[in-house]
Amino acid sequence: MILEAIGITLIIIGLLMLFTTSFLARQNNNFPKIKRKKLENFCVLIPARDESKVIEDLLISIEKQTKKVNTEDVYVIVEQTSDPTVEIAKKHHATIFIRKRLDLKRKGYALDECIKDLKEKNKFYNAYFILDADNVLDSHFFEEMEKSYQNGYDIATGYRNLKNGNDSIISACSGITFAFLNSNGNETKSKQSRNVTLSGTGLYIEGELIKKWESFPFHSLTEDYELTLYSIKHNLTSIYNKNAIFYDEQPIKYKNTINQRTRWIKGYFASRKKYIPEFRKILKNNPNFGSLINEISGMKPYIVMIIGAFLYILNQMITLIKIHNIFDPISKICLTKIILIIMLAYILFAFMTAYIILKDKDKINISEKMQIKTILFSPLFFATYVPCAIKAFLKKEVKWEKVEHTRRWK
Repeated sequence: MILEAIGITLIIIGLLMLFTTSFLARQNNNFPKIKRKKLENFCVLIPARDESKVIEDLLISIEKQTKKVNTEDVYVIVEQTSDPTVEIAKKHHATIFIRKRLDLKRKGYALDECIKDLKEKNKFYNAYFILDADNVLDSHFFEEMEKSYQNGYDIATGYRNLKNGNDSIISACSGITFAFLNSNGNETKSKQSRNVTLSGTGLYIEGELIKKWESFPFHSLTEDYELTLYSIKHNLTSIYNKNAIFYDEQPIKYKNTINQRTRWIKGYFASRKKYIPEFRKILKNNPNFGSLINEISGMKPYIVMIIGAFLYILNQMITLIKIHNIFDPISKICLTKIILIIMLAYILFAFMTAYIILKDKDKINISEKMQIKTILFSPLFFATYVPCAIKAFLKKEVKWEKVEHTRRWK
């Protein structure tokens, strides 16, 4: 009975934390202070080690843009001249950058090395676009992102669509994770002038920032989240541009998503350990108050509610074990409580998935049949974040592992 009471209390506390944070986060005033001229001078950085199976689709989509980029300002970052990616990049007249520090395996290090090389060659740009080799751009991507640049935003991220959402239920659910992040979270943050959560690709960084850094100083397991926290601390302005669409390949096997999400969770908490104590010191009278309070809260409300639900279910299971009789009226009540809380969580996540799919129905690249499967399966997919989190906490070191991309664009 005590565990049940504690569990219910924690669920209520988690909900109160969530609503309080959502209310306080509205108090933000971090809009751009200046407007910019047209974006004439920009480059594209593409980390592309062993990406010969997919890189050509991206390069073709860059060539088909309504706003043109000089192909020499498209930098394909590889590790060896023998990589078949090199010949494909040359075919499309892109500039090849061969890495030297091969002991540093993460994406952030690849970007860092290339940017430092550009600085040594006195090459500077008004904006630096960061793309993954498996991406494919909508033909208006640069044109739409230019609007965010002209509105004065330091960083902008586009609409991350699915390249292979119909390949498996895993790839569809994995892609829906980013739909939640963007169409639910980042769209609201943009309207309230809060910093958006960056997700690694399909974004630009304003050139003066790169010039100031003289590098790409974000090298953690989740360099995108680290950049997000940096942008909040330094009151940079960022926005989610839902009209700048790009397509991204998602893992089709469950094992790959487990490794990927374990790395994300490990990087998430490592970055928070570095930045959140500093956030608390600069919270008072900060124009970016909403972004700060939102990140200070982070996943705490959800963790509290999950622990509460676990204790509630644990209490019912202990009672069942004590009674030793499944036909006892109290046993039936306990079983009913367990089923109800599991069904409530399932229905909630299924409803949220359905809402996102309906909201993005004109954009999202998933068939109607797969949409229905995704709504039904997504609660189970999101539930597997719990074992991923446990794995991340128990594993002392989570190494960056390359995810092989093979999906060609039709």
